[in-house]
Amino acid sequence: MSAVSRANWQIHFCVILWGFTAILGKLISLGTLALVWWRMLLVTGALVLVPRFWRGLSTLPPRMIAIYAGIGMVVALHWLAFYGSIRLANASVAATCLAMSPVFLAFIEPFLVGRRFDMRELLFGLACIPGVALVVGGTPTEMRLGIVVGVFGALLVSIFASLNKRFIGNSDALAVTGLEIGAGLLLMTVISAVLSPDTVFILPPVRDAWLLAVLAMGCTLLPFALSLAALRHVSAFSTAIALNMEPVYAIVMAIVLLGEQRELSPSFYLGVAIVVSAVFLHPWLVRPANDAAAADLPDPDKNG
Repeated sequence: MSAVSRANWQIHFCVILWGFTAILGKLISLGTLALVWWRMLLVTGALVLVPRFWRGLSTLPPRMIAIYAGIGMVVALHWLAFYGSIRLANASVAATCLAMSPVFLAFIEPFLVGRRFDMRELLFGLACIPGVALVVGGTPTEMRLGIVVGVFGALLVSIFASLNKRFIGNSDALAVTGLEIGAGLLLMTVISAVLSPDTVFILPPVRDAWLLAVLAMGCTLLPFALSLAALRHVSAFSTAIALNMEPVYAIVMAIVLLGEQRELSPSFYLGVAIVVSAVFLHPWLVRPANDAAAADLPDPDKNG
């Protein structure tokens, strides 16, 4: 197998692992605050044991440390909204809402990054509206709040992804990831101490502890490490296509493992098909002429 083919398989494997985050979020019995706090604690604890993290952190000026810490707090709020959406609706709804992040990105990135607005991206965003309407119409009334929270989470994805793109520069990706997740952990600690100290700062049940370990190591650190290795050989275009499969994988796994198709109507899945189709068309609509030769690094924090 060539290096490029192996890298493409690695990227798709990473996306499958990221797709499991929604399933694990449904299976873990902890409250949303506790789930996010423990996930961030485990990931941060693992990263601080890696010498490369400290070497990269030592090269960052104080201004950039403050910026990355601020971005990390947005990441934490996104995870809170993502898992909150799962609790208020289900994994399929949360994954569908996550698929809306490229739509928000099309509008937000030009302002935060400073590039010109692309009219093709406006059309791409408008094309998702019928799908969103079908998703809402095909969801039980009691799940509608989960949609609102999930869409807010997708908005947060577009914000921190744009900010990371603007400020990442030559900073070490592992150091930035550890700094952002560590700052998010600090924010979650403060919020938890105020809102729910009796339920967050206690050891989880054994089953939840194992699932949290899988979520933190298997669905966060492992795909991040694999994606770093693969991205030496994969173009930005191929990466974008692979990342757009994440909500598809999550919804399929939710149907197979959780039987969520019984909770949702056919119009929901028709709406999902429209949204996902628009998301898949987006890379072709805005693909730069020289992208086939370009390699780019996806933001590991973008994924639920």
